[in-house]
Amino acid sequence: MKFGMRKPSIKRSIKAHTTGKAKRAIKKKVIPGYGKKGMGWLKNPKKAAYNKVYKKTTFSFWDLFK
Repeated sequence: MKFGMRKPSIKRSIKAHTTGKAKRAIKKKVIPGYGKKGMGWLKNPKKAAYNKVYKKTTFSFWDLFK
């Protein structure tokens, strides 16, 4: 498990910003539960638990400027 600052990835940052609104809207209509809060715990509890701990023990480079 990582502690401290996460290494920023330009590639992932661009991907997150350019994923289209239309693509998310289509997924929301086709996949039941897509984008709903807490669905990760139902789909994959082990991964959801890991992500929750990871989010609490690390911080982003951009959090330094807030």
